Amino acid sequence: MMEPVSKNPRTKVSKYPSKNPNRQSSPIAKPNNQNNEFPSHLDTPNVSSTARTLCNLLTRTSPQEIDSALSSSGIHPSEECVHEVLKLSYNYPSSAIKFFRWAGRLREHSAHAWNLMVDLLGRNQLFEPMWDAVRTMKQEGVLSLPTFVSVFQSYCMAGRVNEAVMSFDVMDRYDVEKNVVAVNSLLSAICREENQTSAGVEFLEKVKGKVDLDGDSFAILLEGWEKEGNPAKAKSTFGEMVIRVGWSQDNVAAYDAFLMTLLRALQFDEVVTFLKVLKDNDCFPGLKFFTNALDVLVKRNDAAHAVPLWDVMVVSGLLPNLIMYNAMIGLLCNNGEIDHAFRLLDEMVLHGAFPDSLTYNMIFECLVKNKKVRETERFFAEMIKNEWLPTGSNCAAAIEMLFDCDDPDAALEIWSYMVETHVGVLEVSANVLLIGFCKLGRLSEVRRFAEEMLDKRIVIYESTMSKLKEAFRKDSRSARERFDTLYRRWKAHVKL
Repeated sequence: MMEPVSKNPRTKVSKYPSKNPNRQSSPIAKPNNQNNEFPSHLDTPNVSSTARTLCNLLTRTSPQEIDSALSSSGIHPSEECVHEVLKLSYNYPSSAIKFFRWAGRLREHSAHAWNLMVDLLGRNQLFEPMWDAVRTMKQEGVLSLPTFVSVFQSYCMAGRVNEAVMSFDVMDRYDVEKNVVAVNSLLSAICREENQTSAGVEFLEKVKGKVDLDGDSFAILLEGWEKEGNPAKAKSTFGEMVIRVGWSQDNVAAYDAFLMTLLRALQFDEVVTFLKVLKDNDCFPGLKFFTNALDVLVKRNDAAHAVPLWDVMVVSGLLPNLIMYNAMIGLLCNNGEIDHAFRLLDEMVLHGAFPDSLTYNMIFECLVKNKKVRETERFFAEMIKNEWLPTGSNCAAAIEMLFDCDDPDAALEIWSYMVETHVGVLEVSANVLLIGFCKLGRLSEVRRFAEEMLDKRIVIYESTMSKLKEAFRKDSRSARERFDTLYRRWKAHVKL
């Protein structure tokens, strides 16, 4: 027989037969929960010394001797200590009951202590003793909605949703109001479990004519559909939410969950459509949705849907941070939408997000790839002015593009800047510069820069030397001789 939770002589308590979960072959009480999923005094920091002593007593004493051990302990636990011990005794429900009865004889239990006891029993699926405690709480005048919230959660975690709903049905018999908070508490407990959102909808159908629902009621269901990945059901629930509670700026959680369900189902056109509908009704999702949505669209390189999503976010008054700006600018640059990227660069400071090296280098790289010669020159100057240096690889790509577009002076300006400021590794840009001048037939400059590079121990590739050799030998005899001198020095440099 599972002992009743209370043996208070002032109160009659129903008793229910139940196997003792602590009854093992060993005389010492063992955890009811084999997986030890509940916290204990052994793995919880900052346990008070009195609570630790009591927990050691409960776990190291055989069940038959716990009552006498507690009585002879000389401990008079405070209310806070009782709460602490109960929180750490979920793995030992039978011992916890003995402790609860003993502590109850020393002082009257608080409502919180009773709620902890109900929760402990429910989490261990000891439902008959749990109801025994609930009835006692009613008689003691300490029963309230949080008690039933615990009952709902315990039944749902045990996969007994129908019994959770039946518990809701009998709340009025215990003088606890069946209001929207109670409805939402049960809905949340149901939908938190795997693939139970349909059961939540079924429960809502039962009560929606009796209780005035609110935005949270539908947010819980929409979060359930999001978890289950069911956009069709989410649309149905969203439609009913609009009919029953209308549009409200307070329903951000519902809008987030609904739009994330569509997004994860890759229904991007639907996301944009519903975003516009929300905007027309002066309602918006939260920054969490926009952050997640932007992440998905960037990974899919989908600027077409990201741009209207971004526009709605900015109109809503939400301020994107630097990471979001960089993600969006990078997406625009990858899709060649450089003008739009410049617009974001100009506006981000107004929103308190200041561009960094990544911001500037993404735009610079885009200008180079799209062979925007004049814009590249101007933006390079702006980067230097704002002290955000181009990366070595971007400099090399820019030098090559400028030579290809017949602007060697601009290419040389970038090279000179690199040498002066020691931007990254110079050898890639150095070889690009030599080949660029070589293609233009400006061999005297090739030789001068090559000599300078060797002086600075900058590596000149063998492939570059082969191209220089071909150009010098085609030019003149004296040019061949100058190359041979350069080649010998290069060879000696390679051997070092």
